[in-house]
Amino acid sequence: MEYWKLIVLFASCFLGGMSIFFFKKENTKSIKLLLSFSGAYLFAITVLHLIPEVYETHDHNIGLYILGGFLFQIMLEQFSDGIEHGHVHNAGHSHHHFPYGIIISLCLHAFLEGMPLTQGHQNELLFGIALHHIPAAFALASVLVQNKISKNMIIAMIVLFSLMSPFGYILSNGLSNGSIGNIDAYFDRIMAVVIGIFLHISTTILFESSVDHHFNKKKLLAVLAGTAIALTGFFMHSH
Repeated sequence: MEYWKLIVLFASCFLGGMSIFFFKKENTKSIKLLLSFSGAYLFAITVLHLIPEVYETHDHNIGLYILGGFLFQIMLEQFSDGIEHGHVHNAGHSHHHFPYGIIISLCLHAFLEGMPLTQGHQNELLFGIALHHIPAAFALASVLVQNKISKNMIIAMIVLFSLMSPFGYILSNGLSNGSIGNIDAYFDRIMAVVIGIFLHISTTILFESSVDHHFNKKKLLAVLAGTAIALTGFFMHSH
């Protein structure tokens, strides 16, 4: 197990959530640009790396798992209010109650994302998860602040959310090396589900965060930068 990956997964999410205490909530321009960058990067690595890999298995039913992951993410967002892709403006509807549905759905989402990290293009997938968890954790912290949750509880929930992808990675590592059972044959299906989740999240990020679905110059540059980095990794790996 590569422990630096656990650190990256935890730190990116934790710092994204903790930043709520250091930045003005009204200053959302930087967050939106980061969202655009991460959405483009996530979409690009999904198309360039993850989808071709799962179809190499010649499992003709693999598309069903991708579709299932896409639909599963839609269902999760009925409870999470779209926080996975940095969506916060409807988050105040819970009237100062603890948002259990949001926490549970986010943790399940993050746990599933961590599971495929032991196989394939680990670094591309790792950084894709880390990038999109920064605004997601910030959005989660924003919801908790809006609902008047205590600072200590906010920090505890950020820590819990930050641990979910590392836990998924640890479990998948144990499964792949046989130390916790051996269901290696199911990894491609798990990856296919995550691909469906990524497709939904990345496309939602790219279009929902734009007024009338139009890209301004800064957002276009952020999208091109995210795509370019994914393409650079793709060409470096292919050679």
